[in-house]
Amino acid sequence: MGVLDDFPRAHDHVLREVDLPTREAFARFDTGQRPTEDDGERRLFGRWAQLRLSLGHEGGHDYDADLLTIVREVADGDTPWTADDARFLWSAANALMTWRHTNYQELYRIPLAAVRRLDHGRRRRVLQWYPDWFRRWHRPVWDALQEELEAVLTEPAAHGPAGAVRNLIWDCDPVACAMAEEYGTRLADPAVLPLLRHWNTARSSKPSGRWLKTAKALLTPEAAGLVREILALVARHREQALDNDYTYTATVFLHERTAVPVRGMVWTCELIDEPWVTQLLGDVALTCGTGIGGSGANCRSEMLANAAVNVLSRRGGLDTVAALARLQVKVRKKSVLANVARTLDAVAAQAELSREELLDRTVPTFGLGPDGVREEKIGDYLVRLCADGLALRFVNPAGRTVKSVPQAIRKEPALAELKATLKELKQALPAERFRLERALIEERLWCWSQVTEFFLDHPVTGPYARNLIWQIPQGPAGLPVRTDTGWELSDPQGRRVQPDPDTQVRLWHPIRETADDVRTWRDHLLDAGVRQPYKQAFREVYLLTPAEERTRTLSHRFGGHVLRYGQAKALLNQRGWTGLSIGHWDYECGGDQGEAIKELSGWQARWGMHIAGDAEADGWGTASFSAAEDIRFHREGQRTSDRDGWLPAEGVPLTEVPPLVLSEVFRDADLAVGVASVGLDQQATGGHEDYWHSFGFGELTETARTRRDALARLLPRLKIADRSELSDRFLRVRGDLRTYKIHLGSGNILMEPNDAYLCIVPGADRDARAVFLPFEEDGGMLSVILSKAFLLADDTAITDPSITRQLAA
Repeated sequence: MGVLDDFPRAHDHVLREVDLPTREAFARFDTGQRPTEDDGERRLFGRWAQLRLSLGHEGGHDYDADLLTIVREVADGDTPWTADDARFLWSAANALMTWRHTNYQELYRIPLAAVRRLDHGRRRRVLQWYPDWFRRWHRPVWDALQEELEAVLTEPAAHGPAGAVRNLIWDCDPVACAMAEEYGTRLADPAVLPLLRHWNTARSSKPSGRWLKTAKALLTPEAAGLVREILALVARHREQALDNDYTYTATVFLHERTAVPVRGMVWTCELIDEPWVTQLLGDVALTCGTGIGGSGANCRSEMLANAAVNVLSRRGGLDTVAALARLQVKVRKKSVLANVARTLDAVAAQAELSREELLDRTVPTFGLGPDGVREEKIGDYLVRLCADGLALRFVNPAGRTVKSVPQAIRKEPALAELKATLKELKQALPAERFRLERALIEERLWCWSQVTEFFLDHPVTGPYARNLIWQIPQGPAGLPVRTDTGWELSDPQGRRVQPDPDTQVRLWHPIRETADDVRTWRDHLLDAGVRQPYKQAFREVYLLTPAEERTRTLSHRFGGHVLRYGQAKALLNQRGWTGLSIGHWDYECGGDQGEAIKELSGWQARWGMHIAGDAEADGWGTASFSAAEDIRFHREGQRTSDRDGWLPAEGVPLTEVPPLVLSEVFRDADLAVGVASVGLDQQATGGHEDYWHSFGFGELTETARTRRDALARLLPRLKIADRSELSDRFLRVRGDLRTYKIHLGSGNILMEPNDAYLCIVPGADRDARAVFLPFEEDGGMLSVILSKAFLLADDTAITDPSITRQLAA
C-alpha cells in the first residue's frame, strides 16, 4: 500500500493538499526510489517521509528502524524548506497526533527541523496557534515539545529591543509591529519590560485585585506615557487586509496576541490619575466597539471595547458620561451597549438621577461661550472654535480670516490643544443630534427650566434645540425665542407663550397633530428659513392601512422589496436595530434568513429578511441582496415559556401598538428601502428587472410623499418654477430639447413622449446647492432630484457626452 493509503481518512484535509505531480512523486518513493538532488524533489521526499509515520487508523507508538533512519536523515539534512512545506508537515503531524500516534519526538522531528530553516517571523506564522493548543488540549505533546518550541520561537539577544518585544507579543498585525519597531527600545527597557510581561497576562475578562496590585508596583511615569501613546495608536488604527498568513480572515483589526497586552494597558489606566485617561478610554472603546468600516451590529474587538467601558465604570464620575454617550450613538453590539447602559446607570445612581437626566447635565461645553464661539489668542493670530464644529478659523493681525493654519503658529501647543478639542466637538455633535431625535421618539418630558438650562442655553446642544418645535402637552407649541425675560415659544402666527419653570414640555411630533397643523408648521419653517437638525415638521407619519387591519398581527407594507443587504443593515444599525445577519452558510439551520430587531418604549419590532442573491456570485459568504418580509410587533418581555427566550411567531394585533411606536418603526423600514433598494440603481440588477421598474417608476412610499410635499412648497420659489410641475409620482421638467419626468421616489428619469429612460449619475449642481432645504443635508434624494431638475431645465447647456448621446437618441 502507498503512503496515502495508510493515512487516516478522517484527516483528508491533509491529503487534499497533495496534487497530482506530488502523488506521482510519492508513488516513486513508495517503491523505494530515492530523491534526486533537485530541491523540490528533496522537499517532496521530506513530506513523504512525514506521511510514512502513519501507523494507520489504530495509531501506536513504535516505528520500524529503517523508517526512523529515513526520518532522522531528512531532519538532519539541509533540505531548503519553505513556509508551505512547514505548514504541511505540522498539519500532517498534528493529524496523526490526534489519531492516537504517541511517539511525539519522532512525529515532530521533521516539522521542527523544517521550521528552524525559516526566519522568526515565518516561524511564528507557521506555529501561531500550536503552543496554546498543545498547552490547553494536548498536554503530553506540550510536555514533550515545550523546550524545543520555546527555543525555536525565541529571537536571540542580537535582534535587540525589537526582538525582545516580539518574543512577548509577536508581530501579527500593524499595531504589534509598531510596538516592536517604534516603541521597542522603550518597551524593552529594564524598567518597563516586566510590566509588558504583566500586560501579556491580561487573559481574564476583568483584572483581579492581585493583578492591579502588581501593575501598580511596576508602573512608572515612562510606562504611563507608553500607555497613552500606544492606546492612542490603537484608537487611530483601522482594520487591514493582511496577507501574512496569521489568519484565514482577510480583514483583521487586532490579532489576539496583540489584543491581550493592549487589554493590560487598558486595565492599567485605572491606576493612572491623569486628565487624558477618560477621553482616551472613550476613543479606544469607540474604535473597538464599532464594526468593520465603522458600522454594523458587530464590533472590531468586543474584548477591548468592554475592557475600556469597565475601566470607565470603575473610575466613575461625571467626566465619564460624555465618552459613554458617544458610544451609545455609534456602537450597535448588544453586549457592549448593555455594558455602557449599566455604567451610565451606575454613575446616574451616584448622582441620584436617571440615565437620561445624567446625560442632559453632562454635555461638555468645550469652552464655548453663550454665542457658541471660543476664541484663543495664539501668537499674533486669533483662533476661533465654533459650535458648528467644521474647522478652526484663523484671523490674522490685519483682521482678515485665512483658510489654512498660519505657519507661525503651527507648532504651538495651544493650537494642538484646540485641534484636540475640535475633534472632541465633532464627535459630540452627532451624539447630541441623535439624543434629541431619540427624545422625540421616546416622548420624553422635561420641566421648562430644564429645557432652557440644558438645551436652549447650551452652546453645543442649543443650535439644534433652538430649531426644534417644543410643546406643552395638550397645549400650545412653538419654536424657542429668546426675550429679555427669558425663553418663549412662538407659533406660526407669532403668538407667544412663556411656560412657567415647572411646566412640563416635550418635543412636538406630527403623529399627534391634525393635517392642517402640520401643513402650517411646514409652511412656516420654509418661510422663516429654519433648518431642523432632523425631520420633525416634515417627519413622515405612518398610519394603519385597511390591509394591515385585515392581516391583524403583521404588516406586509415593506415586504417584497429587494435591498442591498450591506447598506440596509448599516442604516438599520444606525437607527438602533440589531440582530440581522444572513448569508450563504448553514442553510439547514436558517443562515439564509434572519430578523432585524428594534426595541422602543416597551415594544419590540421584528422585520424578517431572506437572501435574494446568487450564492456563487456572493462567494458563499455574506449576502449581497436581501428580500424584505413582514414586520411584527411584540411587547418586551413576551416569551413562549420560562424555558427559552423565543418569541411567538404571531405578534400582537397592530391596533394595540401605540401609533407613535408603529409610525417610527415603519419610518425606519421606509428609510432602509429608500436608501438600499436596488430600484435606485442606474440600471436594473440582474434577476431583479421587474422589481427595478416597479420601484423606480411606481407608487410613492410615505418618505417620497413627504418629499413631494416639500417640493410643492419649494417649486414656486425656484427659478425653474415656470418649467416645472408636479404630478402624483413625478416632477415634470420642460427643457428646450425634451420634457423629462423625474420619479419622486427613486430619482429615475423618463423622457417624453416615449418614456425613454435617461441615465444620469447624481452630481452637485450649483443652483440646486443654493436651494434652502428645511430638513435635508447634501446628498439626500431631495437634493438629487433638484440637481437633476436644474440640469434638465437647461438641457441645451449639457456637455457631458454620456448624457447628450441619450438626448440625441
